[in-house]
Amino acid sequence: MNLLPPCPLCKSTYTYEMDELLVCPECGHEWSLQTEVAEEEGFVVKDANGHILANGDTVITIKNLPVKGASQSIKAGTKVKNIRLVDSDHNIDCKIDGFGAMALKSEFVKKV
Repeated sequence: MNLLPPCPLCKSTYTYEMDELLVCPECGHEWSLQTEVAEEEGFVVKDANGHILANGDTVITIKNLPVKGASQSIKAGTKVKNIRLVDSDHNIDCKIDGFGAMALKSEFVKKV
């Protein structure tokens, strides 16, 4: 028999698989098995939509981001390639054309 992890919200042991997701019949919570594996590894960074980010991913900014010391801001929809994840307040290090090296918060980007 295949043992599935309990629900992360209500700790119910009656979880089941539905396509690529794990589902809890008691509270209705759905989560990905990939999320479960990544959280066991420790450091997890998620984008604004809840997708797990990894080093080398490409992301897009979802809102205009003001840049300290610059006269212009990073526009919404700016594509940022080859990100590097770090364990700090601004958890994405990257280079943005026209701005150079930059640190971004993951809640202001979405994975492409």
